[in-house]
Amino acid sequence: MSLVDELKSAVTPRAALLVVGVFALQLLFITSYVGALHNPRPTDVPFGVVAPGQAATVLTDRLEKLPGDPLDPRALPDEAEARDQIMNRDVDGALLVDPRGRTDTLLVASGGGKVLSATLQAMITELEADNQRLVRTVDVAPSSSQDFNGLSAFYLVIGWCVGGYICAAILAISAGSRPANRERAIIRLGVLALYAALGGLGGAIIVGPVLGALPGSVAALWGLGTLVVFAVGAATLALQSVFGIVGIGLAILLIVVAGNPSAGGAFPLPMLPPFWQAIGPWLPPGAGTWAARSIAYFKGNDMTVSMLVLAAWAVVGSVVTLVMSSLKREPEGEPIATELDTAGGAGAR
Repeated sequence: MSLVDELKSAVTPRAALLVVGVFALQLLFITSYVGALHNPRPTDVPFGVVAPGQAATVLTDRLEKLPGDPLDPRALPDEAEARDQIMNRDVDGALLVDPRGRTDTLLVASGGGKVLSATLQAMITELEADNQRLVRTVDVAPSSSQDFNGLSAFYLVIGWCVGGYICAAILAISAGSRPANRERAIIRLGVLALYAALGGLGGAIIVGPVLGALPGSVAALWGLGTLVVFAVGAATLALQSVFGIVGIGLAILLIVVAGNPSAGGAFPLPMLPPFWQAIGPWLPPGAGTWAARSIAYFKGNDMTVSMLVLAAWAVVGSVVTLVMSSLKREPEGEPIATELDTAGGAGAR
């Protein structure tokens, strides 16, 4: 055989397309992560203002007109309401103005992201200094001393997501990307559910009792982890059942390329560019990170939307997998075996 014939035999059109797809994923990965994280700055951060009478309106208007729209201020009646809204994750901070003194109080919640709370502290301190006033910062929901930069919840969820799509990918690689029938699809989903429960429990125990990185209920984190792993795995199974082996690459595109940088992990959502802010809460990494921080630092508040998002991924992924397994189609050929047979036939000739 000539070199050209050997090249044609060794590099099939299918393999070439897969390599092109991997190259595209590589470029998208770089674009996504650098695009989302290279220049973090606060935009429309929900922020409360507690001040007497007309001072609240004046200060709110001033904060609203800051260059770059870093804050989305709203007047609140008192400190108790400000604390409640922070714990309910309705606002990320609040300024309490003391009309009788020269020192105001800034409420923050580093459990929602240390970078954001530090940014608010620096911004408000500078603004207050312009008015010859001082700021005392109070952390209403402080992150654990073992949770550096508040990243543990994010890394925990990323670990769960990785487990979900790798488990689904292994099931596809070992027995065909598309289940042969509905019974096989049910078996795959059952295996995935068992794996999700074990993976969720393992992650919750590691970040809680073992490392002490995250406070909060181990049982609640276990439940969240089980849902995250199953949601990602079911979505991957669904993509594989529709697109074959290419579905694994599409899962990586959704979860890793789009989901991770928009999850609000390294930088909370208000510090990301608009596109990533918009998609983050609707993808498993973002929904999972938000819920994990709520469990750890905010008494489980404001988790409903995140849990519904994860449940939707799990249900839709399962339904698509079952529906596709019920459709009659030609059995999938094994590309490697086909290539070997072709090569053997060419050699014999």
